[in-house]
Amino acid sequence: MQPGDALYFVNNDGKGLIEGRGVVRSVLNSDKMTPEESTALVSGHQAQLQLTEKQVARWAGKRYLVLIEVEGVTAVAPFGFDRSAYGNMDDWLPVGEIDSVRTV
Repeated sequence: MQPGDALYFVNNDGKGLIEGRGVVRSVLNSDKMTPEESTALVSGHQAQLQLTEKQVARWAGKRYLVLIEVEGVTAVAPFGFDRSAYGNMDDWLPVGEIDSVRTV
């Protein structure tokens, strides 16, 4: 993932509809960190992340983190996508061109 790449967002409600789009502004891929370093990274970016206490507890302390700054987030007319090529659902799926997975 790099600046200028498009991101499409799915609400995790079981419907599987893409409902938003944004553009990557910047990406921070961490090196391997200690729990203390990871917690400091999350704390240092909390103003931008705006995580809840529960989210901080989930992410702070991880060995690796990827922070993606997104700009130009807008709602799109909801549409489905074909997940059959992806065995395990993850927090994100690299699909290349969105039209290659778009369903009617």
